[in-house]
Order: sequence, then C-alpha cells, then structure tokens
Amino acid sequence: MRVNLVVRGVLTAALFAAMPAVASAETVAEFYKGKTVDVMVGFSAGGAYDVYARMIARYMGRHLPGNPTFVVKNLDGGGSLRLANALFNSLPKDGTVFGTIARGAAFDPLFGNKAAQFDATKFGWIGSANDEVSVCAAWHTSGITKIEDIFTKELVVGGTGPSADTDQFPRIVNAVLGTKMRVVTGYPGGNDVSLAMERNEVQGRCGWSWSSIKTTRQDWYDTKKINIFVQLSLQKHADLPDVPLILDLAKTPEQRQIFTLVFARQALGRPYLAPPGVPADRLEALRKAFMDTMKDPEFLAEADKAKLEVTPLDGVRAQQIIADAYKVDPAIAKKTAELMAEVK
Repeated sequence: MRVNLVVRGVLTAALFAAMPAVASAETVAEFYKGKTVDVMVGFSAGGAYDVYARMIARYMGRHLPGNPTFVVKNLDGGGSLRLANALFNSLPKDGTVFGTIARGAAFDPLFGNKAAQFDATKFGWIGSANDEVSVCAAWHTSGITKIEDIFTKELVVGGTGPSADTDQFPRIVNAVLGTKMRVVTGYPGGNDVSLAMERNEVQGRCGWSWSSIKTTRQDWYDTKKINIFVQLSLQKHADLPDVPLILDLAKTPEQRQIFTLVFARQALGRPYLAPPGVPADRLEALRKAFMDTMKDPEFLAEADKAKLEVTPLDGVRAQQIIADAYKVDPAIAKKTAELMAEVK
C-alpha cells in the first residue's frame, strides 16, 4: 500500500510539474504578434528577385497569424550564395527570418561547389512564386540574332557569381553543345548586368528569367534592343512559341539528361526558404501564408500591373524537388558538375 501511495505521489508531482509548460506554450499567433520578420534577398536592389520579395512582403503579413511586420533586406554576394550560407549557419532559426536565393544555388553542393556551406535538403522550403522559363538574350548591336550564330561567333555575357544562372547556364550550354559564350562575372545583381549591356561592357545575358524581362525590360524586347535566341527550361513559355527550347537541341540521351538535371531548378523560379530548425508549426504557417498571398486578389492585381508572373509552387512540392535532385545518378551529377565548372 505504501509503495502504491509513493508511486501515485510521484506521478501526481510529475503531472503538476508538466502543466505550467503546457499552459505557457506559445501559439504561432502569439509568437509573431508584435514581431518583425526579415525577408532577405540574396541580390542587390532593383532586380527581379528584389521586386518579387518586396511585393510579397507587403501582403504576406496579413496572412500570417499574429500579423507581424515584414521588412526586406538585401544581402548580395556570390550569386546569392552568401545569403544561402547565412540562412543555414548564422541567421535566426525561430521563424523570424527567411529569404530568397537564386533558384540554382540549392544545387551547388550537389555539383561540388565547396563555397556552398549548407545542406539544401535541410532548409525549410516555403514555396516559389513562379515556375520559371529563362532565356539567353543578345544586345541588338552584338550581331547575334539566332541560336546558330553563337556556334561561330563569341557572345560576351554578364554574370553575378559562380552559383548563379547567369554564370552556370551559358557554361553548361557551351560545354554540351559547343557554343561560344564568354562569361564576365562579378556583377552584384541582374539589374547591374542589364546596365552593363547598355554601357556595352557586355553583349548579352544568358540565364535571364523571361518574367524578369517582362517586369523590368519589356520595352527592350518590344523595341528589339535585345534578341532572345533560346529558352532554358523543360518546356516552352507560351509567350515565346518561336524561340527554340534547349532540350530540342540535345543530340544524345546523355545531353538530354544533363539539361534535364540543370533546368529542373526552373520550377523553383522565385524560391523562398527558411533556415533549418524552424519549429514545424511556424514553418507550416509561413508556407500557408505564402500560398495565401499568392491567391490574394490585391496582390495578384498589383503583380499583374507590375507584369510579374505568378505561377506558384507550394513548399512541400519545392522540398520534394530538392530531395529528388539529390537522389540523381551520381555519374550524371558528376559529369554535369564537371561541365559547369568555371573555366580558369
């Protein structure tokens, strides 16, 4: 009898000891109320990644429980690799910080980039604002008007860093098909590359989002200041039916596999991700708030006015795309990495 009383006493004490912890557990709304959420952009201000982030930040707070204030901050460098590393290693992991990086940056560890100090499968992927189609475009004075031209004539294109589409895409096309694009890298962001084209520092840009052109340089396309000569994606954009698709230029199954691996990232057109370790309920709330923003009538009206494409992908699907990429045949990944390696 005495033993039973002792056991009951211990259990009762344990129960009461646990009750304050349960009672004090914060809800998502309680956590975010009165707080500021930093939306980090891995590029300089003025480019399409920045434009998307600032517009999303204006609306997402109304859809996140607690309605925190959203503030956009830029942390450029290395084609957004600087931000990816910071999100993984040093920025707060409590749900008050998330960011947007180049759609290709998450694949850098897969391709052996030692500057990528993160495990992309461990980020909390929030979603993507659109399923992207990128293009290669040449300035009207370059003499390049169609894909056949860059097999015989060099095109100097601007880049923003080794992990960025602007650098990787022209190198992979050169390596697989034998085209002649030369990358001049180191520009802080895509907007800086566009300005360099105007100043004749470079002759074009390859790995340029069609949605970005529509948002920031539609007049260049309309007035034929740029010639778009190839689409870099797994399928054509409806706006560009007569521009060739890169997959259609592949001559062997291996070339097609390489292009498929490289351009699978296009589904993550404008990706948003949180540091690893964000509490599950907060990550789920961020994902839901993001997708609710993508359906917000006022957001969509502003996006349409700004000519921003909105074809969203949810966080669960984005997480799966990353996971699937890291399951690829190692031989194809190794070959792709070798082809994308920066020429010294």
